[in-house]
Amino acid sequence: MSLVDRFLKYVAFDTQSCESSHTTPSTEKQRVFAEALKSEMEEMGLTEISLDENSYLMATLPSNKENIVPTIGFIAHLDTSPDMSGANVKPGIVEKYDGKDIILNERKNIILSPVMFPELLKYVGDDIIVTDGKTLLGADNKAGIAEIMTAMQYLIDHPEIKHGKIRIAFTPDEEIGRGAAKFDVEKFACDWAYTMDGSEVGEMEYENFNAASANVTVKGLNVHPGYAKNKMINASLIAIQFAEMLPKYERPEYTEGYEGFFHLTGMNGFVEEAVLSYIIRDHDRKRFELRLKQLQDITDYLNKVYPSGTVRLEIKQQYRNMCEIVEPQKHIVELAERAMRETGITPVIQPIRGGTDGSQLSFKGLPCPNIFAGGVNFHGRYEFVPVQSMEKAVMVIVKIAELNV
Repeated sequence: MSLVDRFLKYVAFDTQSCESSHTTPSTEKQRVFAEALKSEMEEMGLTEISLDENSYLMATLPSNKENIVPTIGFIAHLDTSPDMSGANVKPGIVEKYDGKDIILNERKNIILSPVMFPELLKYVGDDIIVTDGKTLLGADNKAGIAEIMTAMQYLIDHPEIKHGKIRIAFTPDEEIGRGAAKFDVEKFACDWAYTMDGSEVGEMEYENFNAASANVTVKGLNVHPGYAKNKMINASLIAIQFAEMLPKYERPEYTEGYEGFFHLTGMNGFVEEAVLSYIIRDHDRKRFELRLKQLQDITDYLNKVYPSGTVRLEIKQQYRNMCEIVEPQKHIVELAERAMRETGITPVIQPIRGGTDGSQLSFKGLPCPNIFAGGVNFHGRYEFVPVQSMEKAVMVIVKIAELNV
């Protein structure tokens, strides 16, 4: 089966995850896809295939080397984003893209245009897989799954390429932050791994945000406004005061690169009670801790201005920067860099302005940088993936396996 055929087959599976679900996987349709992949693995001749009760699928391509080398892994996720429907995906292939507008859906006037998405122009001459404008495509992360499976088949078909033991894994619920939650690192038994979940060709990331969420609850006192003098405590106004005490230019809309932020994700307020929801992000651990302290300092200050206990702060740690784990083992990154260069790809190493399963896996004992899978404009109707980008990802996987000595 060709890479393109695999990808088109995979996107036909609706595998949206669901944040409100309390099961693993969060949707049964992810299990259906995992079972189909398990059957394909068996047909390919992979070994040590396992699909556990939580739909974590693992398999092995045995070593064909005489000497023992580190066991490496490649990981992708089964689910697609809840942000847009992944049901009844109808992909199309624009052959040898000419740099002009791509009409996704003529009846609804849905157009993928380089005016809105200038990154399209990087792929002039490539064959681009797009949606019909009604759903997301699912390149995030079915491109990664197709690439890993195709690379394993290529290595099986080319035994002259010597490689060590390779483990592969496909996980549920990455899009809702639970992809690594029940991942059995000991069972996977790798020295290190790579998630194939990045975007454009050459991208590789081993730095991500330190992350926390915060809820600020303000308790007020409501009395009749006609008789409120020196009595009323308006929780909504105090909540606004809290928000305004945070630095204006440390919000997502003003930041880039390594710059962290406070992001107000939700607010709900009345006189009696108001609630603010934040996510806090920073690559640097010390600056991250200072951000959390800043939230506490504002809380303490307002509890002095207003009756004690008026403002309550609850912080939940989410994930940490995997750089702490990967940096001391930089050879993992250097191996992937070399593989890219030897396949004619210029590595683009940059921090992730977000999180990744690789972060959680790294802190569970499996160092896990993230490599490009080729898709662009994830989570929406304008998602696309160039065939040539996926082919390059397959080449990188094969080359990493070959260079692992």
